[in-house]
Amino acid sequence: MKTSRQVAVSEVEHVVVNSLQGKFGKEFDRDESSKTLITEDDLRGLEPGSKLRVAENVKFTALAQDIVNDLKIELIHKQARKSTAKVRSVAVGSDHGGFKMKEQLKAFLTDFGLNVRDFGTESEDAVDYPDFAHAVAKAVSGKQVDVGIIIDGAGIGSAMTANKVPNVRAAACYSTALAKNSREHNGANVLTLGAGQNSFEEVKQIVEAFISTDISEERHMKRVGKIDNIERQYRK
Repeated sequence: MKTSRQVAVSEVEHVVVNSLQGKFGKEFDRDESSKTLITEDDLRGLEPGSKLRVAENVKFTALAQDIVNDLKIELIHKQARKSTAKVRSVAVGSDHGGFKMKEQLKAFLTDFGLNVRDFGTESEDAVDYPDFAHAVAKAVSGKQVDVGIIIDGAGIGSAMTANKVPNVRAAACYSTALAKNSREHNGANVLTLGAGQNSFEEVKQIVEAFISTDISEERHMKRVGKIDNIERQYRK
């Protein structure tokens, strides 16, 4: 039979004060690991002693560094995962329907050590997907990045838009098999995704398959060359 003291100790050991429940067991209080430069705005609202997750090689503005020091903010550096990526840089873009998934995807891509360029949109306010698909496609066409990823509701409209830009081969993919095939057989350099078609867990697998695969066999290169030749026939 437990004494009253033993019962009291047992109960205390399992109590979590309500005001601390939100932080209990959390590895960090805010995640800014998708950014390569942290400014004072990124630290706004953090309490003294907060834990901030940042990229492995992140830099701080002078004022941001002062805030980190004054508030004694603990920095948790995200380690880049062992990368199988065949690319080094990626442009991302979305319309309002794909905004949330794009923001999540940026952090996932930086885990691979990739340089990520975000071409918008910046909120869930209604916008037109062709504007952002065009921006990403131009970055790929101009070799500013190795590949592009665009997210709208279905992924189809963005693929149509991107494929109007010279030297772009965009593929709408809803599975890892399609993503691998689009790269290995068709030399796709832009991946379009539908925020309403796949969960984020599925999207992560699709994206990893896309960036980890490359075209290598001569027979596939020959066929992609024919695609490029057809495009050239219709250029003004």
